[in-house]
Amino acid sequence: MNFLAHLLLSGPPAHPHYQDIVVGNFAAEAVRGRAGLLAYPEAVQRGIILHRAIDTFTDAHPIVRRTTARLRAAGLGKWAGVVSDVGFDHLLARNFTEFHDDAAEPLAAFSQRMYTLLHARREELPERLQHMLHYMRRDDWLTGYAQPEGLRRALLGLSRRVPSAEVLATGAEAFLAELPAYEADFRAFWPELRAGVAGRSVG
Repeated sequence: MNFLAHLLLSGPPAHPHYQDIVVGNFAAEAVRGRAGLLAYPEAVQRGIILHRAIDTFTDAHPIVRRTTARLRAAGLGKWAGVVSDVGFDHLLARNFTEFHDDAAEPLAAFSQRMYTLLHARREELPERLQHMLHYMRRDDWLTGYAQPEGLRRALLGLSRRVPSAEVLATGAEAFLAELPAYEADFRAFWPELRAGVAGRSVG
């Protein structure tokens, strides 16, 4: 799963360590191994562990494997999982209040709350993510995921930044070409993901 899903799965705001978990879940994108984990306070470690649990559950799930198999067949090869992750964020963003526990908080409000929290604690993030957060906040990536153009922009950006990933520039069109099938996959997968990681690392 990509940034929006990870942030949403960080737990209820009422949890006493919620902000730490959000920071850890976001930071985990660039935290490697046990040494990287142990460099953070215990409360932030919970978010890193949660992030890893989400990724492990997602990568092994048969519904997601069906999604990535379809994307590989569409020409995305080893990058099918990346397209699936960003594409599922697109579907989550499109129907955000349906999947968010707090239906009164729209995507735009949730996104701004995340930017504010992460910006306030940006010094705790790996340097690469501090730099990325600046652009994410400035260009409002999280809200932008709701639109096809936001999906295209995200994958085009990755195709330019990641070595040998030029094919990602075609990922959005491959995903959008079979959108009903991928949306069916996502709707079947999301409740299983939530149940699969419920309570992990947030005790």
